[in-house]
Amino acid sequence: MLGAKLADYLAGERRLEVLFTPTASSTLLSAAWTANHLVLTVLDDVADRLEVCTPPTHGRDGASEETGTAPDEWSHHWIDLTGASDLPGCPNGDETALRPGRALLSVSATPLRPTDSDYLWISASGWTTPSTLTVARLMPSGELTGMAVVRQAPARFDARGITVTQHVATSADGTRVPYFQIGRPTSAPTPTLVHAYGAFGESLTPGYEPVTGKAWLERGGTYVVANTRGGGEYGPAWHLAGTGAGRRRVVEDLVAVLDSLVARGVAAPKTIALYGSSAGGLLAGEVLARHPERIGAAVLEVPLTDMRRYTQLSAGAAWTSEFGDPDDPEQWAWPREHSPLHLLEAGRDYPPVLLLTSAADDRVHPAHARSLAYRLDRLGQNVTYFETAAGGHSRAATHAQRAFVSALIHVFAHRHTA
Repeated sequence: MLGAKLADYLAGERRLEVLFTPTASSTLLSAAWTANHLVLTVLDDVADRLEVCTPPTHGRDGASEETGTAPDEWSHHWIDLTGASDLPGCPNGDETALRPGRALLSVSATPLRPTDSDYLWISASGWTTPSTLTVARLMPSGELTGMAVVRQAPARFDARGITVTQHVATSADGTRVPYFQIGRPTSAPTPTLVHAYGAFGESLTPGYEPVTGKAWLERGGTYVVANTRGGGEYGPAWHLAGTGAGRRRVVEDLVAVLDSLVARGVAAPKTIALYGSSAGGLLAGEVLARHPERIGAAVLEVPLTDMRRYTQLSAGAAWTSEFGDPDDPEQWAWPREHSPLHLLEAGRDYPPVLLLTSAADDRVHPAHARSLAYRLDRLGQNVTYFETAAGGHSRAATHAQRAFVSALIHVFAHRHTA
């Protein structure tokens, strides 16, 4: 992001100052003006931060001396959300974690009255933080003052004693792979539900998940969210590194996270339930087929499993840039190595598997789940299959049906990891 004084720019002076440059770990999400400040929302190591940029001689009185900067320089100030007592943030205090001391939240900032005030609406949510709307004012120095909660969604589960930390695993090629860990501290391996997606540039950022909180965290389980390549957590390069022939990196990233949890004593392989939905179901199926010894159970919801036929089923033809084209002899080797249906082997033991799909799914055809369930059953493996008649790719047509499916997932995971 570049900045310039409008009058000077229109007069022909094209001097631009760099206000933000993306790094290997940070991406600019949005920018918003108040009367005297520019507020940037930055995704930094998969958690949002707010940076205040104050132009030179800001405000009507040109009070730049409060910031200590030269008259022609912008000042920069990070807003520390961990110290805001009225905002129920999630400070990261684990010394082994990735960059401790940060608020592990998803945050957005909107000016209250940008033409004549420096008040901000700040919306935040996190793994233990329900959606919270606060209002605060920016001082001339760029610091935040007077933060007060205006509205907060009700807490849907008991989060007392639950901590939120962020850690990093090292993948096979040396790449650092961050992951969030949510749960109560324990001295022994506990049932651990691991969620990953790793495709289409989708980022798994902090957010309130009341069903997982009620059905898993309240029962003493640990919840882990892995930010593998294929997602968008570190920009386009992070996504592209996990596409086509690079798909193996996504699997290696998730395996590194599983190994890190075991090495840190958070879980044992038999206490890990791996969960994935849609393309995440493909990832969970890949780990199930390639590394069954690393998990105690797997839940695959509306998953891709047959990478030989996926382009001929429902919307699959649109995904060749992500996974490769199986009808191209030169590209078939890519999806062939990541097709759970083709990777399963006779004589090998696999952990219990729950497969969920919908007959009305017009995105990922139910034939994917049906084929894998049939294959697992023929191999004599422990497989549970559930298919709804309606609901499409969301797997449920009513709230009651969604509640039943959610309960089924968590009960299955708990029974096979406790």
